[in-house]
Parts: sequence; C-alpha cells; structure tokens
Amino acid sequence: MRDFEPGAGIHGTDPFATPAAERSPVRRLRGRLPAAVTLWTAPGPAGLTVSSTVVVDGDPGRLLGIVDDESDLWAAVEAAGRFAVTPLTARDRHLADRFAGLMPAPGGPFKTGGWRETGYGPVPEGAATWAGCRLDAARPYGWGLLVEATIEQVAVGDGELPLLHLRGRYRQVDDR
Repeated sequence: MRDFEPGAGIHGTDPFATPAAERSPVRRLRGRLPAAVTLWTAPGPAGLTVSSTVVVDGDPGRLLGIVDDESDLWAAVEAAGRFAVTPLTARDRHLADRFAGLMPAPGGPFKTGGWRETGYGPVPEGAATWAGCRLDAARPYGWGLLVEATIEQVAVGDGELPLLHLRGRYRQVDDR
C-alpha cells in the first residue's frame, strides 16, 4: 500500500484530532482495518463519503452501510427510497474530502466536476463502476445508522485500484 503525501495544508497531521491515548479502543481497531472509500449519492442531490460499506452477493445482491442519520444524504435517501454507491479511486481523493465535509465546497459539493444523472442519484462523470440501490430498511447501529438495500443496477468498469482509508489516511493498493 502507498500513502498519499499529507499535502494541502500546513500541518502533516490534523491539529484537531483526538490524541491516540484518548481514542476509543474500538475506534482504534476500526482504524486498523482497511476500508474502501465510497461515495453515496441520492436524488436531491445529496451525497456523503462512506467507508463502512459491504456488498453481499446473492439473488438479489445486497448492500449494507453505516451512515450519519443527521446527514443531508440520509434525508435524501429516506425521501427517495433509492441511492447510488460509487467506489472511489486514487484520483478521487479531493472528491472524498469534499463529500466528507473536510474540504471547502463553495456552492455545494456537486458544484465541481462533471456528474451523470441516474435514477438513483448523480454519479461522478468518469466513474465506470457504481451501483443503484433501493432502500429496504435502516436502524440505529452504534453511533450511526445501518442502511440495508437491494442492488437493482450495477455497472462494472475495468477498474482502477480502489481508494482505501486506513488509520485516518487515504491509501491506495500498490499492485506491484
């Protein structure tokens, strides 16, 4: 795995981060499990960067994820009953930060970049892989909301390597 260089800011670390000794052991365990970074979007439009996403094969295929129940995304998903999930790649790091609320987004996070409209929500223009999901159920789970959905549409491209989140940083798989 390769790290992305800390970069845009003047600090190599987050000056507002909770010191390691004060972090929850469960959160520290979660931080040691690499997670794919995905973008969930819904009609409205609304979107959120989500790293707690699981795809389950079956007939039909299912998708599970943990989202913030106070997010604009959840309000849009709940209203529409559907949403799109796009796995992000290394080139999407700024997109991930924008939808996580970590980077300024004057005019809103959809203002920058190209978007392709789908019946499930907007999908980044260059994304070859994405899934259209129908909301089945949601319930409180830990400090988030467990969302259960049925995958109704899938587009799978040749695929770039996924953007991962590990120990508070973006990483990418080094396929060498």
